[in-house]
Amino acid sequence: MDVPAIVYWLWGLTLAIAVLVILPATVYLLQRTLNAARSIERYFADMRDAGVGIAGNTAHVKDLDTTIAVATQILGVAGAINEHAATIETTLAARAAETGERAA
Repeated sequence: MDVPAIVYWLWGLTLAIAVLVILPATVYLLQRTLNAARSIERYFADMRDAGVGIAGNTAHVKDLDTTIAVATQILGVAGAINEHAATIETTLAARAAETGERAA
């Protein structure tokens, strides 16, 4: 069985089109995909750095909650001290008045 020469010409033409047109287009599209992937990788790295910074800056919120709880206790104790100071003041004023009356 003899293959006609036109088959070889068509096969060669198809191969030439594939090499000259499709291969460069494929390489171009793969290059664009690689660039997009690298860009996405850079964006993710920036987001990671931002996330680490946010986590570092918000780590002290727990300490602030502890400070608020302690400050609330301090205010309660300060109020009790103020009440006791008022009682002491009243008692000393009453004793001073009694002592002043006896001395007179």
